[in-house]
Amino acid sequence: MNDLVLGGVTVERGRRIVVDAVSARFSAGRLTAVIGPNGAGKSTLLDVASGLLPPSAGTVTWGDEPLSAMTRRQLATRRAYLPQNSKVEWAISVERVVALGLTAHLPAFGGLPPAWEARIGVALDRFDLSHLRDRPATQLSGGELARVMLARATVGEPELLIVDEPTAGLDPRHAIDAGRRLRRLADAGCTVIVALHDLDLAARIADDVVALRDGRVHASGPVEQVFTDAVLGALYDVTVRVRRDDEGTIIRFTEPSE
Repeated sequence: MNDLVLGGVTVERGRRIVVDAVSARFSAGRLTAVIGPNGAGKSTLLDVASGLLPPSAGTVTWGDEPLSAMTRRQLATRRAYLPQNSKVEWAISVERVVALGLTAHLPAFGGLPPAWEARIGVALDRFDLSHLRDRPATQLSGGELARVMLARATVGEPELLIVDEPTAGLDPRHAIDAGRRLRRLADAGCTVIVALHDLDLAARIADDVVALRDGRVHASGPVEQVFTDAVLGALYDVTVRVRRDDEGTIIRFTEPSE
């Protein structure tokens, strides 16, 4: 299994540095939550980690190979990326949207192999979508569409999965379920990177955390080391109380810090 490693990654847009000399390791078989306030650079960092945005400086390697040396097809067959606020503009069925996640795996000609058809069914079941199989994607609620996009991202069983705010728009039940599914992918050996604002969910599912502030790494490490009163309080400029008991971790934000 191969780790994804960022070394001194910097991203400039115009004259503004959006990501500033970030180094981070995303370990295979572990789920890493990327957290931080709005504008911290999380989405940009995920774009770099996915190979969609070349950094202005620094390196990105997957195993022993630079990410930039891989072809788009090689990346697409091994890595899945789900950006924020994904949309579907055409009135195609939910089943067809999920099938698009297999595009890089399919032969140039011919229909969908039976084995891949079975995977689509599994992905639909996994995200509670079987009853919506034939519904046009343009007729879905925001939460339903979010689940469809997660199914599309995971149907190909990628080695590396990068997801930006996957639970936005989901009700509590489906948010917890989506988190559980991502956790299972990591347990099965996938390298999972998830940007999250929901810190309670991050505490529930993550092994490791990379906390960004102003484009820089504010803290990183195992979730127990990063999710502390001091670290989270300084990250978000609020008073934080982190409590752990037999039922898990509870995070409470109060008034902004002076």
